[in-house]
Amino acid sequence: MTFTYVIPEEKTGTRLDKVLVEQNNTYSRQQIQRLIKKKHVTVNESFKKPNYLCRTGDVIQWNIPEEKPKEIEPEPIPLSILFEDEFLLVINKPKGMLVHPTPTVTSNTLVNGLKYHCKQLSNVSGEDRPGIVHRLDKDTSGVLVIAKDNHTHEHLKKQFKNQTVIRIYEAISFGVIDYSSGIIKAPIGRNPKNRLQMAVVPSGKEAETHFRVLHRFRQYTHVECELKTGRTHQIRVHLKYMNHPIVGDELYCRKKSTLMKGQALFAKQLQFIHPHSNQLLRFTVEQPEDFKNLLQRLENMA
Repeated sequence: MTFTYVIPEEKTGTRLDKVLVEQNNTYSRQQIQRLIKKKHVTVNESFKKPNYLCRTGDVIQWNIPEEKPKEIEPEPIPLSILFEDEFLLVINKPKGMLVHPTPTVTSNTLVNGLKYHCKQLSNVSGEDRPGIVHRLDKDTSGVLVIAKDNHTHEHLKKQFKNQTVIRIYEAISFGVIDYSSGIIKAPIGRNPKNRLQMAVVPSGKEAETHFRVLHRFRQYTHVECELKTGRTHQIRVHLKYMNHPIVGDELYCRKKSTLMKGQALFAKQLQFIHPHSNQLLRFTVEQPEDFKNLLQRLENMA
């Protein structure tokens, strides 16, 4: 089905995605942006980006394809649940687990386990990512919040956008970081030389990481990082940018290490406001065993 909307004068200068959200209030902005990027929307019979600023008289046409949702099989995967109520749950995701299915991996993901555990999950992020408000890399363990309904999801998403959510990680990096603390503000985007990687690039999105050194070893540093923004691979990219890549990070570190399998990084703490009770919630997890063992080995090597 095709819909048409002509931009009135009062909507001049409004982003295309925002206009369409107002016209299709059953869809989230993220879902509308995907429709625009997949070229289901035209402006004056040409394709535009979601941030296109509309002009008076622009003819917007869009069609919402009838897509069959991808069937994600519920699986009885054990979940380490830190908190749960009727609106959300907070889990400690294990290392090695994908958050959601991919074109090549459709089972044993967190979403498969969530589908088995929960009767209902939000669909703001798409039918293939139910409940997923934010993500952790496959080899990054730690605290993750899941939304059971769209209102909760949108409220949490807004907190992330407004940078009121506190996200603290611990990492072990190569080399000795000289500064006891600092702020890394460097834009992150796709690496033009390697599409599998992200990188600090002038055209990237704003990214900010605060760090604090917890302990220095002879050739390594135990560091705590707080995310102010949530770009893909942000801590891994920013530490590499400082010439202190994370131990075991096969994607961003040329130095190979036999000290640990997978990257020495975990999400230690997550703090946010409950969307319904307005209660401040804070969740902290202990260092994973392999992380503890690595610290002990480095201590013995000193």
